[in-house]
Amino acid sequence: MTPPKDDNKPPRDTIVRRVEIPESASRPVATPLFPSVVYSSPSADTLDAQYEGAVDGYTYAREGHPNADILAAKIDGMEGAEGGIVTSSGMAAISAMFLGLLKAGDHVLAGDQLYGRSLRMLSQDLPRMGFETGFFDAGSADNLAAAIRPNTRMVMIEAVSNPTLRVADVAGIAAMAARHGLILVVDNTFTTPAVFRPFDHGADIIIHSVTKFLAGHSDVTLGYVAARDPAHRTAIYDAAVTWGMTPSPFDCWLAERGLNSFEVRFAAAQDTARIIADGLAGQPGLTKVLYPGRNDHSDHDLAATLFGGSFGNMVSFEIAGGRDEVNRFIAAAGKIPFAPTLGDVATTLSHPASSSHRALSAEARAALGMSEGFFRLSVGIEPAALLLGELNAALAAVNGE
Repeated sequence: MTPPKDDNKPPRDTIVRRVEIPESASRPVATPLFPSVVYSSPSADTLDAQYEGAVDGYTYAREGHPNADILAAKIDGMEGAEGGIVTSSGMAAISAMFLGLLKAGDHVLAGDQLYGRSLRMLSQDLPRMGFETGFFDAGSADNLAAAIRPNTRMVMIEAVSNPTLRVADVAGIAAMAARHGLILVVDNTFTTPAVFRPFDHGADIIIHSVTKFLAGHSDVTLGYVAARDPAHRTAIYDAAVTWGMTPSPFDCWLAERGLNSFEVRFAAAQDTARIIADGLAGQPGLTKVLYPGRNDHSDHDLAATLFGGSFGNMVSFEIAGGRDEVNRFIAAAGKIPFAPTLGDVATTLSHPASSSHRALSAEARAALGMSEGFFRLSVGIEPAALLLGELNAALAAVNGE
């Protein structure tokens, strides 16, 4: 018997042809995932119009795709920015910014307590490519003034340094940069828009590792860069596209999903961080506890003025001893993941000497305030009592109790 003909079934020789997306009078509530690498245009004239900016549309995913634009628009809203660009990682965002805005011979000044890979890029990779770089203590604008050269073009800082939690003199640095016509870049990964919005304080460019707090679940790798000047935006976008710093649509989709709970997650983690910092202070075996919200922090007054009572969810501390004590502490605190990351929904423990700042010598780390026993805690949303119990048990193991 001949089976009945199915008029909706495509002929076998055309099954690889794409089908039209069904029309609907309603629209999805959740953002769809757009994995397509290419987009079809109805004519060459339409494609010309897209490339010339006369009409909106997508062409090739390296040049942009809906999931990246949706995510960028949400972060733009948080930062008071427009036209932000999502990249494949936080370091890709930094790279696109340098490559798009600098030329060989330009001088960049950076805070001397940046993320470890940023320090490496500035001290090793950019000079190899013909850029000149230098470092200054961002705690005072006077230090910046002393380091400016005739060819200085850009200044890069973190509002709160990673991992020593020093607070930058943002107001003074912004005024000094403006006076000398310098581009001020603020990496806002550590502070997030919940604590600090750099454009409100004179920054020209904002950088984020979206991988961290904004996405918040340790399952994506993305970056974000926004520029106040439209010409800077165009130059950074062109560099990102040319150098292939394309973000994955799936990662963008996941990050947007994570971003929806950012404010709730961050508020809970920040409240817990205050309790953790106070609970650790004075414990036997700890030589220091760093949290900008504590009165004993060297930059507490500056942080209070700059951040208006929000101090973030990062706590750093130092145990007495060397690598043996470090390993005992990590083993005894085993329920807190020991991982070179931050901003996860769960608490993570990091050891800069063996991860983010391993490229620096012990002497260079010591000059920045990081001994072998220095740890950074990215506080998540677990109960504070649970975390304090685990940290105190780890301290007891180090102390031989």
